[in-house]
Amino acid sequence: MRLKNQKLLSLAQAARFRAGIRRRGRKLVLTNGVFDLLHPGHLQFLQRAGELGELVVALNSDRSVKALKGPGRPILGERERAYALGQLSSVKGIVIFRRERLTREIRALKPDIYVKAGDYSLDKLDPGERGELEKAGAQIRFLPFFPGFSTTKLIARIRKAITH
Repeated sequence: MRLKNQKLLSLAQAARFRAGIRRRGRKLVLTNGVFDLLHPGHLQFLQRAGELGELVVALNSDRSVKALKGPGRPILGERERAYALGQLSSVKGIVIFRRERLTREIRALKPDIYVKAGDYSLDKLDPGERGELEKAGAQIRFLPFFPGFSTTKLIARIRKAITH
């Protein structure tokens, strides 16, 4: 079954979307991540990020998730993860990025605001990505972390429940 997702955009489509946002005097907010199993921490973060402007999520491709998280991940494929994100009113667009770093997407979208959860800091950002964000004039924001939720811990709980 093919999942319809109007919010899933190529990078070129996202750049055109960005141009429209700029013409309307709105701000483009960019975040990125795996978003494997959406949980309350993700939902709260994405809701808050969407309150800052028009939110575009750069979603890690399946291959990059495997490289980052190991052979058992992702649990859901990139299209399924994009579909789940697309159901959220706070998310206006989704771009799947296939490289290790987000520099190409930052260059193309020139976000006004870049957001990560509060478990990140400026020191933890990739220097190349941070440099591109600075060149774009993006404000870098860290939104409060919603403690108690982690996809890795959720997967462990599910596995434990299955084995007992």
